[in-house]
Order: sequence, then C-alpha cells, then structure tokens
Amino acid sequence: MNVFYLGLQKERSGLKDGDRLLEVNEMFVDNVEHMEVARRIQVSGSQLCFLVLDEKAYKLAVSEGRDLRELAKASRGEGWRPPRLCHITRDAPGLGLNIQLVEGEKGKFTVSPVKGGAAEKAGVKKGDRLIWIDGAMASELTHSAISKMVKKCSNHMTVLVIDSDSEKSYVRRKMPVLPAMADAENMPYRPCTLHLVLGPEGYGFLLRQEKTGAGRTVHMVREVDKGKGEMLLEVNGESTESLSHNEVVSKIRQSGQQVTLTTTPPQGQDFYTKLGLSPLLFCENVTSGSPEEQKEIPVMLKPAVPPVEPQEDMQINPNVRCCILERGSAGFGFHLACVHQKPGTFISQVAAEGPEQTSGLLQGDVVVEVNGQNVEKESVEDVILHVKRGGDTLSLLVVDQKGYDWLKKNGKPITVNKLAPISEQKHHSSHALYL
Repeated sequence: MNVFYLGLQKERSGLKDGDRLLEVNEMFVDNVEHMEVARRIQVSGSQLCFLVLDEKAYKLAVSEGRDLRELAKASRGEGWRPPRLCHITRDAPGLGLNIQLVEGEKGKFTVSPVKGGAAEKAGVKKGDRLIWIDGAMASELTHSAISKMVKKCSNHMTVLVIDSDSEKSYVRRKMPVLPAMADAENMPYRPCTLHLVLGPEGYGFLLRQEKTGAGRTVHMVREVDKGKGEMLLEVNGESTESLSHNEVVSKIRQSGQQVTLTTTPPQGQDFYTKLGLSPLLFCENVTSGSPEEQKEIPVMLKPAVPPVEPQEDMQINPNVRCCILERGSAGFGFHLACVHQKPGTFISQVAAEGPEQTSGLLQGDVVVEVNGQNVEKESVEDVILHVKRGGDTLSLLVVDQKGYDWLKKNGKPITVNKLAPISEQKHHSSHALYL
C-alpha cells in the first residue's frame, strides 16, 4: 500500500497504470461512484494525497475477504486522529490563543488555548501543532509573522491544527497535512445538499442570476425559505460556476421528477475563496477521514405560485393594463417567472417602493404582450429576449391572474382598460425563473 502526494506540478509520484485508488485525501472512495470520486478530486484544488494498492495486491485482498476500509485505516497507525479546521470567533477577551515555537524544530509551532476562551470553544486543544493559519502554511512563516497575523485579524481566524501524536503519522508516511483532510464540524457557511421532489407546480424556488458585491456573477436560489437566498454551487453534483443561467435551467429541467442541488449562504463563497479552499470540501455531513458520505435531505417545497381558480362562474372585471416602462440605470425593476414546463409568463416581483408601481405593474400579473407581440404561448426565456430587444422603452400588456383565467375561459378578448404612465426604474433587472 502506497501513499502518493501530488502537488502543484502534478508529479506522477510513482503512480502506475492499474493501481487501485482507496482514498482521496484520506476519504475512503473504493465503494464510491466514479463521478463522486472525480468530483472529490476536482474540489481538492492543487494538492492531493492518494492511497493506492497495486492491482495484484488489491485482487488478493478482495479474494481473501479483507476489509479495505480497515486496511486503509491501519496504514495511518494506532492513535491517529484527523486534523481539525477550527474557526475562532473573537470574544471580549480576544481569540484566546497562544502560539509558541517548538524548541529545536524550525518552522513548527504549538498552540495553547486559554481555558474557556474563544479558541478552546472552537476546538483548539492544548499542545496542538499549528499547520495552517488563515490560508497560509505555518511552516513558511516566522513566529513574528504569525504573531502579527493574530494581532491584526478582525473578529475571526481559521486555523488547521493536529495533535502531536497524529502529526507523527503524517511524518512517517511522508505526507503533508492538508485542509481537505480535516474535520470541519465548526466551520461556518457549510454547503448543504438538498434532494428536491417535483410538485404539481414545479420545484417551488426562484432561480436568479445575480452579481455579488465583489462583482462575481452567481446563480441564486431564492424562496426555498421565505426571505432567504442561497448561492447555487452544483446541480446533480455538477458545478454551475461556468454555466450560464439558461444552461443551469436546462440541467434542472432535464432532471425530471427530482433534482439534487448543493447550495451555500452567499457569504460562503467569499469566505472559502479567501482561505484558498473550495466550499464543496465541506458539504454538510461529509467529514474527511471518516466513512460518512454526503447526505441528501428530502424536501418537498410548496409551489412557487399556487394555482388560481375562479371561486364561482360569474362575471368579474379583469384588470387589463398597458404599462409603459423606461429602462433606468439598473434595468426595468421587475422579475419574470413561469410555471414549470408550461407556457406563459407572469410578473414574479416588482420593487417594493419605486416608480414602477405607478405604472400599474403588479406582482402576479400575467404578461400577454411585449411591445405589441403576443407572448402567451412563449417560454419565459423567449419573453426575456423580447424585453431585451425592445431597447430602453418597454410596453407590457398585462392582466391579473384571476381576470386572465376568466377571460380565457369565456373566450373574451384581452383589451386595455387604462394606460399607465411612463416610469423610470431604479432596481436591478436580472434573469429569473421559477422552477
């Protein structure tokens, strides 16, 4: 059994054709599907450790009924425990952390948490070796530099530590201690994997393409929980980072009756990026160095837009309007959405306090025409294209949902009741789609 470390230059490091991969960064993968193993390798970044058996030894172990997981664990030695990523939140007295040089060992440091202090609460233990601090390898820093980092940090600091006995296991195996191997139970903003089941009106969430404060374009899942938004990282285990909005929508629709989404709070991406790590390393219920696998959380979401049926067959007064809008510096100030796998588009959101409300445009309105062209049977993507092609002035023929249903049921034409004044919009317009 051999351990191979692949660094930035991706050396072969002695790997041979036919070697059987048992662990990736100390996560057992012999019984894991190929796509998940590939995903684990991709999110590990530029540093990887493989535990392998040559083909002959692997076949022999299997034929003898050996437990390969226990075999891999035994290679680490007795008393081994995984490294720990500890996210320390400063309290009134401070971080509660003392760092000292290990006497006679250059580039090695030991930590001593203050009893009851912030570091101890975060999981740091007396005598732990400091491996990594806020994304920097401790072995490449002087004691003075580390002291300055601790003093200058704001309210939070993240450290990678390991007990001294377990460190000897890595030294013996000539392996680095990597964040990807760590127990990360107390890390913030950990991604969550949701297993969603298609309901009568779709999956019940709004997918939007937005820009973060740092200028990064991201896909946001809105209204999974009212008032909250999560950044979408993966669809069915595939990264969405390089995908367009329409490509993400297509992948979700192609999933059929169920889809698996991996999401993180908006702050999560920036937090892990600053540490030089992928948030996907720390999905809930996945711990490196232990046998647990990613857990799927079954969720049945409420429909995004409940079906509206007339309570009784009586004449009503449909509120049909022609709304004329002027594009502002950030767009028209409303969002479009659709019911999953059905034609037709409606206004999913308008700014709470803005001039667009004086135009008569209301949340829930069905869009009948865009710039004089009927769009009742077109997809929301096509409607968005019509809006974009119209330039800086937009004419929308809309009607309330109940009125629309009554008009269609009774075969009545959709005609304008009133003309709304022009509005200048002040809110950002982005791709949005109910799924």
